[in-house]
Amino acid sequence: MNEAAAAIAESTVDRWHRECDVIVVGFGGAGACAAIESARAGARTLVIERAGGGGGTTALSTGVLYLGGGTRVQKACGFEDSVEDMLAYVRMAAGKGCDEERIRLFCDSSVEHFDWLCALGVEFADAYESEKTTHPFGEECLFISGNETVHPFVAHARPVPRGHKPRQAGEAGAYFMRVLNAAAEGSGTTVLYDCLAKRLVVDSDRRIVGMIAKIDGQEIAIHAERGVILCAGGFIMNDAMLEAHAPMALRCNYKAGSPGDDGSGILIGQGSGAATTNMGEALLLNAYYPPAGHVKGILVDANGQRFVSEDGYIGRVTDAMLQQADGRAWLIVDNELWGKTQVPHKLVAVEDNFPNLEKALGMPEGRLVETIEIFNRNAERGEDPLFHKSKDYLRPLHVPPYAALDCTTEGSIYGALTLGGLSTNASAQVLDENGKVIVGLYAAGRNAAGLCREGRTYASGLSIADATFFGRVAGRTAAAES
Repeated sequence: MNEAAAAIAESTVDRWHRECDVIVVGFGGAGACAAIESARAGARTLVIERAGGGGGTTALSTGVLYLGGGTRVQKACGFEDSVEDMLAYVRMAAGKGCDEERIRLFCDSSVEHFDWLCALGVEFADAYESEKTTHPFGEECLFISGNETVHPFVAHARPVPRGHKPRQAGEAGAYFMRVLNAAAEGSGTTVLYDCLAKRLVVDSDRRIVGMIAKIDGQEIAIHAERGVILCAGGFIMNDAMLEAHAPMALRCNYKAGSPGDDGSGILIGQGSGAATTNMGEALLLNAYYPPAGHVKGILVDANGQRFVSEDGYIGRVTDAMLQQADGRAWLIVDNELWGKTQVPHKLVAVEDNFPNLEKALGMPEGRLVETIEIFNRNAERGEDPLFHKSKDYLRPLHVPPYAALDCTTEGSIYGALTLGGLSTNASAQVLDENGKVIVGLYAAGRNAAGLCREGRTYASGLSIADATFFGRVAGRTAAAES
């Protein structure tokens, strides 16, 4: 499936099988929040969910949200943050081509969004995880979840932890979605499970007035008096769309998504004339840390040379593994630094000295030895003139034996998720190719091109915070449509 699902004219609909004010397509993080706000605003709200239950990709995630500006948890943990500090960093994290109006609204409203989630019943512990990690593995909430302390970001924005994980040991996505789905159902929203959205219905003025869906083997027409909100996920599960737009993601061997992330929501939107944005970008993830000690090692390519600062967020570093090292990368650590990674990485060589390690890896003679000697010499002085690694992670490799962990595309796990989708404005309204609003159509979550436009600058939590926040915006905007 790689073609737009063309909208049909209202005049061709024989009868409406259901009537509502707002249709929400998808019951993940964005869809649940859209439904809650729509229903609370007094709109008769109907959710169409293709699966047998809610949750979507958010339920499969760590559950981390990127929130700041002075949340209760930040204050309790002793961190001072402001909207302007958050704004300075999120602008960089969003990357080139970001939407200033959307970013400003998101940062201005971050504390309010945190409080709103708490009021729904989402629990966050007032506890900070100081170790560098992909997410806290205990019930701790707050942690550095992006490139806040990394060159060049640290020179332009005061580093403050803004990753917020709900109070759950391990991954918290399933817990988070249980709370959101229950709140949506408790708001008076009606949910149709095992119901697949097929195409939009437009009136003579090209306004979106409904949806054709399939349930129990039958196609039904659902009338939406005020509009349709598309929250049906990204397109990481659609190889044809990846080939056309984001082929680098096809080099990854783990698709970070649910079966519903097949691009269908994006194609449905395009079928009504919607534009897309940022379709070529994906977040790529090879979790070589934790343990945090691995960040003190060095990553080298097939020529035995460093190519990136190892203290970056894994999205930034993994992008370099693929783009600069062509997927041929190894992490070099000494005996004191090595530990088992959360996602297993094979030890492909263990040697008592650097020349033997170089030989075991089949690298050009002298290259790896020279790289390590230069790194060690600079690290002894607390310097990294080539890549500006933070002094917190600068330490010479000097405790034998020395090991190489496999970070190649064929030997390790590379995850990927898409960052592109339908073009929307700060009100979550979908735009056409001329930048004009398609009346009655809204989108949020990975169905829309989110806040973050580049995987190499991404911070963990931006996707779920973006999806839930702009899901709420979409719900309120749609409900207010007359």
